[in-house]
Amino acid sequence: MKRLQYYFFLPASLLMIFFSCSKSGDTDSSDTSGNWLKRSEFEGNARTEAAGFTIGDTAYLGTGYDGTNRYTDFWAYDPVKNYWIQRAQFPGVARNSATGFTVGNKGYITTGFDGLNRLNDTWEYDPATNSWTQKSNFGGTARYDAVGFGINDKGYITTGFDGGYTKDLWEFTPTGGSNNMGSWTQKVSLGGAKRSGAIAFIYNGKAYITCGINNGTNVTDFWMFDPAGSGSWTQLRDIANISTETYDDDYSDIIRTNGVGFVIGDKGYITVGESGSYNKKTWEYNFTTDLWTRKTSYERAERTGAVAFTLKGRGFVASGRNSTYYFDDIDEFQPTITYNSND
Repeated sequence: MKRLQYYFFLPASLLMIFFSCSKSGDTDSSDTSGNWLKRSEFEGNARTEAAGFTIGDTAYLGTGYDGTNRYTDFWAYDPVKNYWIQRAQFPGVARNSATGFTVGNKGYITTGFDGLNRLNDTWEYDPATNSWTQKSNFGGTARYDAVGFGINDKGYITTGFDGGYTKDLWEFTPTGGSNNMGSWTQKVSLGGAKRSGAIAFIYNGKAYITCGINNGTNVTDFWMFDPAGSGSWTQLRDIANISTETYDDDYSDIIRTNGVGFVIGDKGYITVGESGSYNKKTWEYNFTTDLWTRKTSYERAERTGAVAFTLKGRGFVASGRNSTYYFDDIDEFQPTITYNSND
C-alpha cells in the first residue's frame, strides 16, 4: 500500500510541495473557521480518481488508480463505527475517473478510463444482496472525468472528456427499458462552458455544478439544475473576481479542477483539487445568498482526484494523490468547530 512518507533528506522545496500537511503551515487568523478530524484510514490500497456513492448511512468507495494498477475492489465505510469493510468486487473492467450516483437504495457506477479506452458501461450495486447487476450503457459518448448525481428516482451524468470536452446531460431511469436494464434520456445541456473535472453537489432536490477545465483553462461559471418538468439550468454568480464589489475579491482561490464537493446542513463545501498547483483551500457556499466564504483549509497534504461524501449530516474527504504520492487517508470536516491544531 502506498502511503505518504517523510524522507528528511529531500530538499526543502520538495518537502514544501509534497508534505505540507502540517496544520500550522497553511492556516492564518482569517482561515480558521471549521476543523478537520482524521478518521480511520481506507483499508484498500492508496489510490486516486476512485468512484463512489452513499446509500443510507453508508458510503461506498472503489475503483481508482495508484500510478501502476487500476482497481475493481469496493469498500463500505460506516461513520458511526468508523471502520471499513470490503464488499463485492466491481464486475466491470478496472478503471479510474468513473462516476457514481445513488437512486433510492441502489448505487451506480458508470463511465471511466481503463488505461486505453474511455468507457460507457453502467453497473448497479444492491447493498441488500451485496451484488452487482449490469444496466444499460450510458446514453452519451464514452468518457471519463464526468460528474454524476441522483435526484428523486433518477440519476444524472453530465460533462466529462470524450476526446473533447462535453456538457450534455443524460437522465437515467433504473427500471424499465430493454430487459428491465434501465434507460437513458438526453436532457437540456448545461448552460455554460464544456468541461471535465467539475464539482457537483445536491441540495433540496437541485444540483449545483461548478469548476472544471476546458482546453487547458479553468472555468469559472456556476450553474444550478432543477429536474422539475423538462429540466432547467439557472446561472449563479461566477467563482471569480469579476464584479466591482468586494464579495468576490478572493474568489480566485475557489477556481480548480478535480476537486470535491459535499453538503453539510444548509451549506455546500468544496476543497482540494488543482489549479496550476495542488490545492487544499476550502470554501463554503450559502445556498440562500449565493455567496462563498473561506473556511479552514484541508489539513493534510494538498491533493487531486479525491472522493467526498456526506453521511448522517457529516462531510468526509478520502484518498487522492499529490504527484507520485497516493493517499488512503480520510478526514471529516466540522464546519462549526474552531480549528484545532491537535486533531
